[in-house]
Amino acid sequence: MNGVKLALRTLHHGERDLVDDLTTLAERHRTEHEIYHVATDVATWSREHVQRLADIAPHYGLDLDGPPDDSSHGLFATLRKKASEMVGSRPEPGLLLLRDLRETHLAATHNSLHWEMLAQVAQASKDSRLLALASSCHPQTLRQMRWTNTMIKNLSPQVLTSL
Repeated sequence: MNGVKLALRTLHHGERDLVDDLTTLAERHRTEHEIYHVATDVATWSREHVQRLADIAPHYGLDLDGPPDDSSHGLFATLRKKASEMVGSRPEPGLLLLRDLRETHLAATHNSLHWEMLAQVAQASKDSRLLALASSCHPQTLRQMRWTNTMIKNLSPQVLTSL
């Protein structure tokens, strides 16, 4: 049971971090409309994952917070918006975008590994509640990874050859 608690806590923390990473990515690169809209959309998945982890946690003797309150990000969103406007005028916004995509990709990959571990422990312990959670959330995390990877592949040639 301690391993399950560890996996749930790790995923909860990782999904909250991914919400922050995706929100920062969207706001910092607001002028890149595809980045902004897709990052905002897929951040919703991680918010849902955080809520689902918080909902299931009491069954395993844990008390986990729900997703970050969007209103608490209001000031930070405003600051990120202003920063994105300033970044848009700097000569190297492409490098910053690649870095942010890389960091977001690594965060999603981290979560993917932990969803897989949770699914494996759920199968081994015949815990249908955990298996349903992992089976529902992990595919969305894989899609987050594929999106960031695709964006990195598409943007790297033009950004890196323009240096």
